[in-house]
Amino acid sequence: MDILIKPIITEKMTANSELLNRYGFIVDKRANKVQIKKAVEDFYGVTVTSVNTMRYGGKSRTRFTKSGVLSGRTVSFKKAVVTLKDGELIDFYSNI
Repeated sequence: MDILIKPIITEKMTANSELLNRYGFIVDKRANKVQIKKAVEDFYGVTVTSVNTMRYGGKSRTRFTKSGVLSGRTVSFKKAVVTLKDGELIDFYSNI
């Protein structure tokens, strides 16, 4: 099971990482906090002090097109906010 799917790079998460040393990730829905902590520590080589998780259910969306009304559902996902030890940081842009 691949636990870390992708990092969340938004204005709000960037501000959190600069001020509070917190980073956001979209993770596998079946992963627990211990697995997320171990995955972040192994992948980025940092020390994690706490992990907070949130589950988002998919929303139903409709849009009006030429061919009629299309209705569907957005994907549900699990988000993890990871707090690192003071003085440590993750650079998402280092391997571009």
